[in-house]
Amino acid sequence: MTMPAEAEAFADYLVAHEHKSLLRFLTCGSVDDGKSTLIGRLLYDTKLLFEDQLATLSNDSRKHGTVGDDLDFALLVDGLAAEREQGITIDVAYRFFATDKRKFIVADTPGHEQYTRNMATGASNSDLAVILVDARQGILTQTRRHSFIVSLLGIRHVVLAVNKIDLVGYSQERFEEIVRDYQAFAKDFGFESFLAVPLSARYGDNVLEPSPHTPWYGGPTLVEYLESVPVEDDALARPFRMPVQWVNRPNLDFRGFAGTIVSGSVRPGDIVAVANSGRTTRVKAIVTKDGNLREAGAGEAVTLTLEDEVDISRGDILAAAEARPEVSDQFAAHLIWMHDDHLLPGRPYLIKIGTRTVSASVTEIKHKVDVNSFQKLAAKQLELNEVGVVNLATQQPIAFDPFAQVPQTGAFIVIDRMSNLTVGAGMIDFGLRRATNVHWQALEVSKASRAAMKFQKPVILWFTGLSGSGKSTVANLVEKKLNATGKHTYMLDGDNVRHGLNKDLGFTEADRVENIRRVAETAKLFVDAGLIVLTSFISPFRAERRLARELMEDGEFIEVFVDTPLEIAEQRDPKGLYKRARAGQIKNFTGIDSPYEPPEHAEIHLDAGHRAAEELADEIVGYLSARGYLG
Repeated sequence: MTMPAEAEAFADYLVAHEHKSLLRFLTCGSVDDGKSTLIGRLLYDTKLLFEDQLATLSNDSRKHGTVGDDLDFALLVDGLAAEREQGITIDVAYRFFATDKRKFIVADTPGHEQYTRNMATGASNSDLAVILVDARQGILTQTRRHSFIVSLLGIRHVVLAVNKIDLVGYSQERFEEIVRDYQAFAKDFGFESFLAVPLSARYGDNVLEPSPHTPWYGGPTLVEYLESVPVEDDALARPFRMPVQWVNRPNLDFRGFAGTIVSGSVRPGDIVAVANSGRTTRVKAIVTKDGNLREAGAGEAVTLTLEDEVDISRGDILAAAEARPEVSDQFAAHLIWMHDDHLLPGRPYLIKIGTRTVSASVTEIKHKVDVNSFQKLAAKQLELNEVGVVNLATQQPIAFDPFAQVPQTGAFIVIDRMSNLTVGAGMIDFGLRRATNVHWQALEVSKASRAAMKFQKPVILWFTGLSGSGKSTVANLVEKKLNATGKHTYMLDGDNVRHGLNKDLGFTEADRVENIRRVAETAKLFVDAGLIVLTSFISPFRAERRLARELMEDGEFIEVFVDTPLEIAEQRDPKGLYKRARAGQIKNFTGIDSPYEPPEHAEIHLDAGHRAAEELADEIVGYLSARGYLG
């Protein structure tokens, strides 16, 4: 049966469309530079709008539009009610369009500084960036910030779209001035290709067709350039990497490792290594739902079966044996901070790299980057939308590549442990090799043997509560009672820590975090010595108390919440600190101008506002005795 000519032509069109290359790009820049309008114009000019969409656009333009009687193309993209009411973009909007030569996915990203994190999200999946500049305003802070983030995220193709050229009389001089200004600050960003285009998104000048109003511009239109710019991914040329997403074990006779290949290629018979353990084996087969493959490459989701029984789990990376990733528990990275609560060194977070999630903390902020001058500035914390170079430490070694070599295994996100929100995004620069050169010395005398000599179980009693709550009073009584029964103890409090180990620290939030981190590490050493350790610190933040808990083995950390209401603690005020804090003489005082986060699941909760200290101390000793800590 012969296919009708129309159907045959349509089938040919579908085949041709299926094999077109795909370009992912984003539009970014400052507020009101015309990003949404440009995307709306692209959709309109490429005839991807239906009649009902045009009718809706016409109605919406009369209701929400900002361009008089003309169609407001920005409304095609700004779908949130808040976006339409304010005339701004808030979230990232993705749109698809196509021409005869190429398919496109475009991300419209916000221009407001507070939504820079959304812009970084859009940039993370893009091959090219269209950075818009209002011809009247020129280069602004957000232009610089977005360009810097684009370069950090590895985008190497950039279009500078000088928009609203109609509002400056299609001035060649103004266009060239803006291009010079942009090239001056972006000269070290390492972009492989750069094109500047004068355009008017509202009227379509140099978007799809050359504009008669800019005879002085001899370059391609925006769409012509997007159709032709070579952005083929070189992932296939990189070493083989496949983060294991899932261990596929449907029955006793099959054990495969499923994941998406992020770089390189693999064939049956290739020698691969499990990055963390270093174990090697050969690929037995490449399994897919459509049958086994002779070869698989970057971007393909497959299941690999191996010749040998090798210990592999979710989060491991299978890699080419002759070109393995680095493995370390410390590394340097660029970090974009994306949360209102600032980043504090020493505070525990989670980082997710590939399919693996581990506990980590920033050990040092080496500097942050001023987005206006790109100078390196000293910093003790990172605020929302700031970019810094930091050192990180993870609880377990992880496998990674520098972001510049394999972006998929060199990029990570930072997750807040309490809220589970993504609070940062990072790109690994290099591993700190000293981390892999430090090994535990094999010791003949163990923690258990030291504790056995003392006829006790080592533990930390972590007293927390407001200033004046009675922490030190109760802790001292507990230590006296334990000492009287022959138990081996040590007390850590502000007096013996702040005057020695931590005398270099103040009382800023960052210094408080570091103070508790050092106390926790010191307490861990005393526990290893077999002692019962008592720590008496306000330790106002749950995250740091959780860090201290996670340093210990099960049963070695007992949180004691000395719960005294603020008004009672303030009445006591044995050192006059509350009075001075109320007078503004002490800054960052817990309970007054700095928060206290009470424990949610303390092992011991003491009502210290209405009970005698002696009674509270007896309760703690009874708790220890009942659970076998006292021998």
